[in-house]
Amino acid sequence: MTAHQESAPRPPHQVLDGTDIARVITRIAHEIVERAKGAEDVVLLGIHTRGVHLARRLHARLAQITDQDIPLGTLDITMYRDDLRLKPARALEHTEIPPGGIDGRLVVLVDDVLFSGRTIRAALDALNDIGRPRAVQLAVLVDRGHRELPIRADYVGKNLPTSLREAVQVRLSDRDGVDAVLVGDRDFAARSSQAMAAQATESHLPE
Repeated sequence: MTAHQESAPRPPHQVLDGTDIARVITRIAHEIVERAKGAEDVVLLGIHTRGVHLARRLHARLAQITDQDIPLGTLDITMYRDDLRLKPARALEHTEIPPGGIDGRLVVLVDDVLFSGRTIRAALDALNDIGRPRAVQLAVLVDRGHRELPIRADYVGKNLPTSLREAVQVRLSDRDGVDAVLVGDRDFAARSSQAMAAQATESHLPE
């Protein structure tokens, strides 16, 4: 294998499909019920953006399993991010806390990918301004590793070892039209464009 082939960008490949994601959500719902010994004091909070869609699906499965209407809310952590100064301004999302609040409740944060842990740190800071839960747990669809903070998930759909050069893309039908988790080179598009430009240049060089 040549050095060029070894460094060629890897296109995204699918690691979870719609059936896998549905199965994962069902398993996590059962794990929450078992660990909480029911779900009487559970509150689900989905972290924008795709965490909200996952929380809604988890909410539906919990309702089927427990025959209870588990409180469901959303959490926008934009203003609590520690990289707010380093990135372009982004529109604020809507934080919606269920009528009963979170004081004394078991709050399960729901997100799509757990990476550095900084998003969850921001979510915990946001919770401090909202109330004082009895406990906070974390459910994620994918844990890709590379933690920068001492944070771990209580419920994980799939542990997915990755390199820092890779990107994990979660697509949900509610937002993206399809359910899938993809992994590929972070700079695949850019590197592919560069390679095509180089090939075009080489093809015009005189022999």
